[in-house]
Amino acid sequence: MVDTPKKVVLCSCEDTMTLDAAKVKAGCGDRTLTTARHLCGPEISRFKALALDGDLMVCCTQEASRFTEFAEDENLAATLTFVNVRETAGWSSEGKDAGAKMAALLAAATIAAEDPAGVTFESDGVALVYGRGQAALDAAKQLEDRLDVTLLLTDAADITPPARTVFPIRKGRIRQAKGHLGAFEITIDGLAAPAPSSRTSLAFGAPRDGAVSKADILIDLSGQPPLFTAHDLRDGYLRADPNDPTAVQRLLFKAADLVGTFDKPRYVTFREDLCAHSRSRIVGCRRCLDLCPAGAITPNGDHVAIDPYICGGCGQCAAACPTGAASYAVPTAAVVVRRLREMLAAYRAAGGQRAAILVHDADHGRALIEASARFSGGLPARVIPLEVHEIGQVGLEAIAAAFAYGATEVRLLTRAQPRHDPTGSVQTLATADALLAALGYGTDAVSQIATDDPDVLAVELRNLKPGQATRKPSAFMPLGGKRDVLKLALRELHRAAPAPIDAVPLPRGAVFGRVGVDATGCTLCLACVASCPTGALSALTDRPALKFDESLCVQCGLCQGTCPEKVITLDPRIDFNAFEAGPVVLKEEEPFCCIKCAKPFGVKSTIERVTAKLQGTSWMYSGAQASRLELIKMCEDCRVDVAVNEAIDPYGAPPRPLLRTTDDYLKEREQAALREKDMLEKIKRGEV
Repeated sequence: MVDTPKKVVLCSCEDTMTLDAAKVKAGCGDRTLTTARHLCGPEISRFKALALDGDLMVCCTQEASRFTEFAEDENLAATLTFVNVRETAGWSSEGKDAGAKMAALLAAATIAAEDPAGVTFESDGVALVYGRGQAALDAAKQLEDRLDVTLLLTDAADITPPARTVFPIRKGRIRQAKGHLGAFEITIDGLAAPAPSSRTSLAFGAPRDGAVSKADILIDLSGQPPLFTAHDLRDGYLRADPNDPTAVQRLLFKAADLVGTFDKPRYVTFREDLCAHSRSRIVGCRRCLDLCPAGAITPNGDHVAIDPYICGGCGQCAAACPTGAASYAVPTAAVVVRRLREMLAAYRAAGGQRAAILVHDADHGRALIEASARFSGGLPARVIPLEVHEIGQVGLEAIAAAFAYGATEVRLLTRAQPRHDPTGSVQTLATADALLAALGYGTDAVSQIATDDPDVLAVELRNLKPGQATRKPSAFMPLGGKRDVLKLALRELHRAAPAPIDAVPLPRGAVFGRVGVDATGCTLCLACVASCPTGALSALTDRPALKFDESLCVQCGLCQGTCPEKVITLDPRIDFNAFEAGPVVLKEEEPFCCIKCAKPFGVKSTIERVTAKLQGTSWMYSGAQASRLELIKMCEDCRVDVAVNEAIDPYGAPPRPLLRTTDDYLKEREQAALREKDMLEKIKRGEV
């Protein structure tokens, strides 16, 4: 449900923006639009009149704190929402044509995201400073009044022993570190304490390996490779180049404040029951494990476990998760799609055409867009920015929905040099590009713009060539979980495609596809059905058969790894007809009926094959016992009944030969040698 403020006030910021009130109003629906020239100054009384009650959207973020404080001082009851249309629309060389985009931005701002659950860190300020020489010692001295410091030196050659001991000094090298803010565990090799009698230089005692230390904060000034992957995402781990004094000082200021209780969002919501990682110790899907840069995801039985304290919120696991077991919460995929829906609907209602969506994050993209607005040409009138927490969270569902709703291009704004491995985003773009090209949206409909330069961004956006628009934009509501939203978006994308086709092959690793089964080799053992985590493979209840529902398949490969006959193959694709067709039968055979009660209980070909193989090959089914083959042709109930009533002893095998050991063979050899010797003696005596 869209929570829509009924009143909107749009300010021209002292006429630095051209306001096309008619177009903005056309995209505002039933909301009341008020325009102003200097709302935060001489016209503040107009704000006061509008903010007396109800909900009010103010199209200004620069002065948001001023408006909020004014409303509190004046006891104004309105609930305030702020949206930026100045740097994102009005401050542009095409600002006079940005009315439709302003309407789109207002519409997107009406979709509020729920606050995610959080995790709490507790830090008592126990800090380990790890570094070399005088630089590390100086850093530790700066923190001694704020933190409980221990200094671990890799090299102490240039250090003069301090006149008084204020904090512990040790020598050693960190072999391994794990944990997070408030709970670091560090393993140290070569740990040694200095002698109190050290005079001109520190003299250390005997070292020992494998020492374990705990700390709340880990400050790394060693100049060596980071102790963690994606170290910038590890809360409580602070690292700087010891040769960069400015970076070291920034680090020390930050470290001094890391005492107390801290909260951060639980970026990813995880449901174990939906995870397709493994079954019966056979590994299937490991997309999230391969993509997580921080090492926050580990195997945990049939599913994975995500440590929310280590998770840095890059979002790649959620974007790649095929079942929706891992879903991003800041905001959710459904909220992102709803914002796309509202902004593109408002853009069309205001007369906008050929909308291009620029997806960006708050940390990098927002600053770049603002710099472009102030110092370059700003965003083109048809380029609508959509802010997310992390670019990595953008999955196929958001891209498909954008085109289904009427966008002609989607661009992801990323850093020129990614901070972490962007494999997840690259895979998402590859899948989306293949799908969009096949459906007629164009060969370059979706891609990324990797830059840190606002001028380069402006040039890239102005060189965008409009792609092929949909035949009829969709208006679907994103309902259900992440996988449900994805399937719905893909259906609508196909329905509105300029050149729809039934099936589209996808790159390896895609989350849709079919399962191929070699029917001649399949025995209908149904091991694949037992291992399938999504129910894509299933069995019939009344006869031996294997069914497959392509809309449920996530290409995890568990069926392929489980199949004892190795007759299953995976084919990544999207078949839109299969989405609607439901389950289809891959193999079906005639059932075998119990020869006693006529109940079907197995596959006829399998029973006949087993019977033929056992005949004459085992004591249980040979000679006088040959009639026991009939037991195999009975259902489980009749088999037990016959075995009990006829007193069949499954352990009544013929006596086995006695077990012979090496001693037995040696004894026989000795006896044979004695017999031979005795015979020779008899021959000599003429007795033989």
